[in-house]
Amino acid sequence: MAKRTIAIHLNLEDKYVEEIQKAAPDWDIHIGKELSDDILKKAEILVNWQKSKESTYLESDQLKWVQSWSAGVDSLNLNKMEEKGIKLTSANGVHSYPISETIFAYILGFTRLIHTYVRQQQEKVWHHAKLRGEIHNKTIAVLGVGKIGQETAKIAKAFGMKVLGVRHSGKAAEYVDEMYQPHQLDNVLPQSDYVVVTLPLTEDTHHLIGEEQFKQMKKDAFFVNIGRGQIVDEKAMIAALENNEIAGAGLDVFENEPLDNTSPLWEMENVILTPHTAGATEFYNQRVIEDIFIPNLKSYLNGESPSINLYRHDRGY
Repeated sequence: MAKRTIAIHLNLEDKYVEEIQKAAPDWDIHIGKELSDDILKKAEILVNWQKSKESTYLESDQLKWVQSWSAGVDSLNLNKMEEKGIKLTSANGVHSYPISETIFAYILGFTRLIHTYVRQQQEKVWHHAKLRGEIHNKTIAVLGVGKIGQETAKIAKAFGMKVLGVRHSGKAAEYVDEMYQPHQLDNVLPQSDYVVVTLPLTEDTHHLIGEEQFKQMKKDAFFVNIGRGQIVDEKAMIAALENNEIAGAGLDVFENEPLDNTSPLWEMENVILTPHTAGATEFYNQRVIEDIFIPNLKSYLNGESPSINLYRHDRGY
């Protein structure tokens, strides 16, 4: 009887390969960035969906479960996966520490003018730059209270901040003082000194933040987006920044990536911009393999559905 196959479509350290082989000793495990189409077509389990190989994966009738290497799965062919009954689990939760750290790097950098002082250092300018802001006891809105949002709220409480949360269910969460639902954004935005987007991209969240929402924000509010670029109407955001409707923005994601070099965002002094790297961490592989994939693999081998970060087509995440 032919062995069942796991295809891990990336390079992986030996210690993680050994852990996977120990969990599935009777399976063929193939690892590498350049796996052959023959291997990919016979894989029952696929780790790390690569867009360039999508047609190869979907030609197979063997594929039963995909472990994504990213938290966001909106770029995958979700309709076809649902049609073929392929289970999908994401890397949600892997990023909660590095992304929450990046969020506060933006917030602290902007409030304490670190981005301004870096520019002055490069130009050898000694100037106070009218530094006066603090984040202690201010109000932060966290739009999307998943694992990243909850870690952000936890850190915010260390600064004595009031935390407003927005989540689809409206269910209360630790470290969040007041929880709202998306249709209540107009109650949340006018109160907030900092507005942080950590939402996934779905039909409901596409362009959730646009011209009307920026006008509802305080003129001294700082806006952060580490979710997906398409959640924000980028033209409306640029206009809000240019017209001083908001004070500034920290941005890791954009409607089109890489960001076009003609975008005015590159040169705005009130924008801190990073190239979709907020989730980068030295512990990425460890967290995906040990905290998500292997526990799910053990469930799968016991005839159960992988449950950690299982994507639900009915809710879009």
